[in-house]
Amino acid sequence: MLVLITYDVNTEGNEGKTRLRKVAKICVNYGQRVQNSVFECSLDASQLCMVKNKLLKVINTKTDSLRIYNLGNNYKSKIEHFGAKPTYMPDDTLIF
Repeated sequence: MLVLITYDVNTEGNEGKTRLRKVAKICVNYGQRVQNSVFECSLDASQLCMVKNKLLKVINTKTDSLRIYNLGNNYKSKIEHFGAKPTYMPDDTLIF
């Protein structure tokens, strides 16, 4: 299933900057960055549970925001892309 993870971490202090780096690192391990604080992740139910738990351990729920959108398996009809960055399909083969 395709999951969209977005976050906004308060970086006014050094602790916030550290949290921001940790949140980004967790998200990079599970998906593709499509904007600064937005990741598209192709996950199964157990992976979604794991990434959610990891992120909730890092963020400060009093100052930070975390949003997780489950677009499901039929996500292709729910996404429209406009603009400069090329798009990709999360389930396609990636060549490095």
